[in-house]
Amino acid sequence: MDKSRFPDLLAAIDMGSNSFRLEIAQITRGRYKRIDYLKETVRLGAGLDSRGLLTEEATQRGLACLAGFAQRLKGFAPWQVRAVATQTLREARNRDAFLQRGDRVLGLPIEVISGREEARLIYQGVSRLQPSELPRLVIDIGGRSTEMILGVGRAPHRAESFAVGSVSLSLQHFPEGRYTAEHFRAAQIAAGAELEEALTIFPREQWQEALGSSGTVGAVSQILAANGITDGSITPDGLRWCIEQCIAAGSTENLALPGLKPERKAVLGGGLSILYTLSQHFDIEVMRPARGALRQGVIFDLEDRIEAASNHRLPDPRDTSVRELQRRFQVDVAHADRVRSRALSLWQSLNDPTASPDGEHARELGWASGLHEIGMMVSHHDHHRHSAYLLGHVDASGYSQSQLRRLSTLVLGQRGDLVKLSDHKHDRPLMSQVMCLRLAIILHHARMELPPKVALLQRGRTGKARLVLSRKWAQMHPRTLHLLDEEVRRWAGNGDRQLEITLA
Repeated sequence: MDKSRFPDLLAAIDMGSNSFRLEIAQITRGRYKRIDYLKETVRLGAGLDSRGLLTEEATQRGLACLAGFAQRLKGFAPWQVRAVATQTLREARNRDAFLQRGDRVLGLPIEVISGREEARLIYQGVSRLQPSELPRLVIDIGGRSTEMILGVGRAPHRAESFAVGSVSLSLQHFPEGRYTAEHFRAAQIAAGAELEEALTIFPREQWQEALGSSGTVGAVSQILAANGITDGSITPDGLRWCIEQCIAAGSTENLALPGLKPERKAVLGGGLSILYTLSQHFDIEVMRPARGALRQGVIFDLEDRIEAASNHRLPDPRDTSVRELQRRFQVDVAHADRVRSRALSLWQSLNDPTASPDGEHARELGWASGLHEIGMMVSHHDHHRHSAYLLGHVDASGYSQSQLRRLSTLVLGQRGDLVKLSDHKHDRPLMSQVMCLRLAIILHHARMELPPKVALLQRGRTGKARLVLSRKWAQMHPRTLHLLDEEVRRWAGNGDRQLEITLA
């Protein structure tokens, strides 16, 4: 791993639709200690135009914030930091362009996570910082999405994300910041339409306490406490009082409430509408602010990954997802394990100098090997394309959408011509992963164990690789050698990667 000036610290960047947050923490024997916390109201979600494109103005706000975070993170190694983006970048049609610029500014990869993964991480943050064995409903109202999680202890039992948030609802139903009873009524109907399907997923009889982990919940809690309406608990009566104050003021410009921060004014109407709808539809008598949130969940998850990498007896959370996907799609696990073992053996012997020092590329190759045949559940014909589609669109706990897309590309390249990977031919680690996976599948094409040792050797820094086989074994397996000769021809002239076979 890269060296760090602060090896005992971990950091998370939460790129939300309303605010970007950076949290730096220290975890010692399970105890969480915040070292630093930075927050900036970026309103990235307000920068999506009618075509679903992120405007340049919003992009510049986001990049400027990330540049400030990068300065604060000087001295941190990449393995200590994880940056995650949520609903706005899930929606933005030009998200890849933003991510490329953001990666350069931050000096780290930004991961777009799915709504369910966001919900899982939120619950992890709440359950670790506010432990309880009571069945609980955790709600996070973000700028463009609302996450709901039902869980007990540290285990989330159900987690869903809904495409309605304080920024999007405020833009749609409180134009120019005007507050009227009709605007609130329309906003509540719109929120209810999005959340109605959750009524059967999160029934009242299955939880005993409700917690809110979002900035919206924190802001409303502060207003209610500062005005003596409640002790900070959010109740239906308290929400009605807040809405009445907004209507009386008539606009965000005229709204002056103790406890209301200026940066929250523009999104208060939408946030109140969602909270009131939730309280009525889900019979929430009291909701209390939670001590944890997405950013803490990301840090705890990062700690779990680091522990799993250093102690192979501990499972990486993503390994658990692979096993679940294998079960769901009825994968031939014995064959997947054969391919995985061979692919990782080839990767290790290749010793590609462009591979990630933290072993993440090897882990990706192992996951892709374990899941390369999930498309068989759809059809044997072109199953690699079905596998790629499923991996590119599935919700898998522990994975970002960005990483699932990389796994999707890997399994797409497992067979057939390489022209379909032409956009990636200069991605040296990816093409090395593809080569190892393809060779492992060919060597085990008969779905049997193979006794001989096989090595894939790097020829200097030329990009050429040499597969070394036993001559005696090759003579006994002419069909496998035929397939390998075809593979050599496929790699010929493929840019930065080429293959040759040596019989020893």
